Amino acid sequence: MTHVVLLGDSIFDNAMYVPGGPPVIEQLRSNLPDHWAATLLAVDGHVTKDVHWQLDRLPSDASHLVVSCGGNDALQCLPVMTERVANVAQALNRFAAIRAEFQSTYREMLKALIQTGHCVTVCTVYDCVPGLEANEQSALAMFNEIILREAIGAGVGLIDLRHVCSEAADYSEISPIEPSEQGGQKIAATISKLLVSGPSATPSVGVYK
Repeated sequence: MTHVVLLGDSIFDNAMYVPGGPPVIEQLRSNLPDHWAATLLAVDGHVTKDVHWQLDRLPSDASHLVVSCGGNDALQCLPVMTERVANVAQALNRFAAIRAEFQSTYREMLKALIQTGHCVTVCTVYDCVPGLEANEQSALAMFNEIILREAIGAGVGLIDLRHVCSEAADYSEISPIEPSEQGGQKIAATISKLLVSGPSATPSVGVYK
């Protein structure tokens, strides 16, 4: 049996944001072939370093790991946006330190994922959230650049959620930073197509190295 495990944060653990509707894990199970299984280990609120804790709970028959994290790491840095600085160079230096810390944390997470010996796919952080300010989008781009760089360098699979959840209806009315039922279905369908059919089935959002 092929067994897909979802790790990360509330992008996958979104049940409380789609009351009355199926969460991502149920939508994924509906998209996968009958002989495939899917388990949710992602936890709402977790950051990149928490994926190590989730890995300790991997099912013994896991075969594919799909991770969506980084969004909460970015949220933790929001207070920086209101800090006073003397000039632009000082602001850029502040962001450079944040970037370096996230890159180190993300790289260590990828190493742990790869060491399991399973097929690994990671996701970028979507940026079409309704009401997201331009400066927040710019800061988020920094985190996505690291995810892309590290994923390509490590040779793991990649899903760019910025292309998947591109409409306002893809986000929950309860919390706009979480996927709605529609957004969750898009995410689940993309994961299924990439893992079952290969990257050629989703050329704009998935790449295997």
